[in-house]
Amino acid sequence: MKQGDVIGGYRITSEPTNANGGKCIWAFAEKGGSHYFVKRFLEPKRPRDDDTRDTPSLRIRRQLAREFEERHRTIMKRLRPDARGGGNLVLATDFFHEGSTYYKVTERIDTSSLEKPQALEPRQKMVLLKTLGMSLKQLHDIDIVHGDLKPLNVLVQKRDGAAFHTAKLIDFDDSYVSGNPPDPDDIAGDSVYGAPEWRRYMQRDDSAGPEHLTCAVDVFALGLMTHLYLTGELPHHDRRYGSPADAVNAGEQLDLDTRLSDTMLGLLRAMTTRIPRSRPRMATFLKTLADPKVCALQHRRPGTATAKGPAGDATGRSAESGADGPPDSGPRTSRIKTNLKSTGRPGGSRPAERSPSSPSSPSSPSKPVPPPATEAVPPAPTPPSEGAPAPRSRVRINLGNRDRDPGRGSA
Repeated sequence: MKQGDVIGGYRITSEPTNANGGKCIWAFAEKGGSHYFVKRFLEPKRPRDDDTRDTPSLRIRRQLAREFEERHRTIMKRLRPDARGGGNLVLATDFFHEGSTYYKVTERIDTSSLEKPQALEPRQKMVLLKTLGMSLKQLHDIDIVHGDLKPLNVLVQKRDGAAFHTAKLIDFDDSYVSGNPPDPDDIAGDSVYGAPEWRRYMQRDDSAGPEHLTCAVDVFALGLMTHLYLTGELPHHDRRYGSPADAVNAGEQLDLDTRLSDTMLGLLRAMTTRIPRSRPRMATFLKTLADPKVCALQHRRPGTATAKGPAGDATGRSAESGADGPPDSGPRTSRIKTNLKSTGRPGGSRPAERSPSSPSSPSSPSKPVPPPATEAVPPAPTPPSEGAPAPRSRVRINLGNRDRDPGRGSA
């Protein structure tokens, strides 16, 4: 394929490239006065119809070609451009082969790049995320998994005179019917946005079979993208792990930006949990976005963020999350530490101290400060002998460096 070639009736109008194409080469094309995006698949290769040999390698190639064609035609049949909400899905208009090579054609969409969606106003962010969420809901309602949800596959568009940006979802090459994904060797998704079960499947881990790759794979990716669109960054994780999913598979919890609203923190915590069935459905995602306030960032003191998720506890964890994997440890947004020490030692002790920026401190030993929920409560002291004075306790609260930027929480 090169510029000027005519393939399947489409005249190639740009120099073909592999940029962001995965296992494809793509170019723009023209046919009948309309403009298109043409993608040439590098694999699989289709055996010639006149090749009647029955060798093992040809049988394998024919089987791979049949599965490839069936998957793409099934997706095209289920995803109809005239379906409600289909305007935000950039769907294939043609799928064919010439010789041994497969081609797919979609309408060409011209859109300006939105480099910093996090700079939008909360209502703009809400509309952008809702249009993306509605597109995914349309897929999930018919049991279709996008399979490669990432920023490169979302075109952000603002038409002339329109008040809001909208998201158009593209590239359904890795889409499949829920529970029936391609073989790991035939998937070209992005590991950064892959779900925990998707990563294990790609690594051929026995704990994740094809039946585990459901629409919840997209929900995990959407949780990461929502965090990116709202804050400008993906959730942080331990650098020992190559992707967010690898960290979650290891029992770690992603560090969410504590400038996010409590409602959003809870939603994203639930969307990025290790347990697929514990992630919310798209209807819950859209319902949460009913108020633009949930998309607003706020500056608050460390330790004041909570994260109550949909149908979960204060960590956004579903009651069933302990069934299939390591439990979440809750949002790590506080640096408050409590140190309880006995003062019944020779020499006495200094009075209880507090940080200069602390709002209050204990006024007397009869009103001790309870330890935070994340700290272990020390065992009760042994009662004093009769007639001996009761030991006093030293309560020390360290609120850490309050001069740091309150914008991000830290583990």
